Amino acid sequence: MGNKILVLYGSYRADRKGIRLAQFALGRLRARGEDAELIDAKAIGLPLLDRMLKEYAAGTAPPALAHLGAQIRRADAFLFVVGEYNRGVQPGLKNLTDHFLEEWFWRPAAIASYSGGRLSGTRSSYAWHNILSEMGMVVVSSTLTVGPIAATLNEAGEPIGPAGAALERAFERFADDLVWWTEAAKAQRARRAPPY
Repeated sequence: MGNKILVLYGSYRADRKGIRLAQFALGRLRARGEDAELIDAKAIGLPLLDRMLKEYAAGTAPPALAHLGAQIRRADAFLFVVGEYNRGVQPGLKNLTDHFLEEWFWRPAAIASYSGGRLSGTRSSYAWHNILSEMGMVVVSSTLTVGPIAATLNEAGEPIGPAGAALERAFERFADDLVWWTEAAKAQRARRAPPY
């Protein structure tokens, strides 16, 4: 298998449209030979942040938190599929992300944003860039923006119409960028341990 890439998605809404983009990215990464896995914040259902994983005594963290921490540590890279809520970030994904810190370090992250409108979640993407950088990830320069999402991907996460065709074309460069940085980071970590 290829690189271990976690695709993280965080909407808790009943009628989630962004899951289409998460499924699209997951399928396309797997088609490229990557070992991609979906992390759905709603399915995991972590409580509102009280303590980070590192703040629990060994062996006392809730099982879902400990399991996810191990998944993050094993990953080579991350793809965050982010929606925009009132010009900001989704609280469900932010809550999941904040439960961890060192687990994220020294790996690349890519951002794919979406919305129901034509701005495609770009304001959320800008905010996530700063958040992920602060949490020790290297955010790749390529971004993917999708909107209106319902006119781009069908319910199965497959491209539709001209917007879907444009997304299909854009995804290749986006994925190439993420994989290049993933392989560069893996090589550097093998060459020299991170400084902290």
